[in-house]
Amino acid sequence: MAAWLAIFALIVAAIALVVSNDVGSIAGIPNESFAQLVAAVAILIFLGGAVASSYRGRTLQAVKHLASWAAMLFFLVGVYAYRGELALVADRVMGELAPHGSQINVTGSTGAAHAVRIKRGWSGHFVATAEIKEKRIEMIVDTGASTVVLRHEDAKRLGIDTKKLRYTVPVQTANGSSYAARVELDTIMIGNVGIKRVEALIAKPGSLHQSLLGMTFLSRLRSYEFAGDYLELRG
Repeated sequence: MAAWLAIFALIVAAIALVVSNDVGSIAGIPNESFAQLVAAVAILIFLGGAVASSYRGRTLQAVKHLASWAAMLFFLVGVYAYRGELALVADRVMGELAPHGSQINVTGSTGAAHAVRIKRGWSGHFVATAEIKEKRIEMIVDTGASTVVLRHEDAKRLGIDTKKLRYTVPVQTANGSSYAARVELDTIMIGNVGIKRVEALIAKPGSLHQSLLGMTFLSRLRSYEFAGDYLELRG
């Protein structure tokens, strides 16, 4: 019976479209939209009839199944509606489960990643894994350093010709006073946060144990925040 009703609806719609071809609309609905609406109604009638036929004599079971599908649909709509908030919760949970010294990208409320969260390392420092010239460099985040400072060994890894550098900038390191060479790095990426054209210094060999992520990078971020064992960099 449902199949015949669906076919009847399609026939009536076809006749209506032929009659109103010159007008361009039916009951104020454009012909194309009207045809799509009738096709959707016909499909619903056909499927509804098939479902009703399969549950004939089992009304209680049909109601239970309908309620289950409705609850699942409500749940999925809720997940979609609060996808931004749920993404933030997932980021926080992942951060708690992450090992010391790790970093994860943080998802913004719009679904796009806007920040990276770094967990304090066992040494007590926040160590960022920076990507420079497609190389990964471990750098201590140091707000007391006025510039980004690279170890001589890390600079060589990046392909910088250290033999041509002029070490004329006086710096104070843990090993005492020294000199460094001024350079400019095309881009520094920390997770999904990147800054272009970053001023940096390259330390003399043996004068620095680990590269430093200083203020020439940090001050150009949208913001950065220390919260307990976490540091969040927002680009």
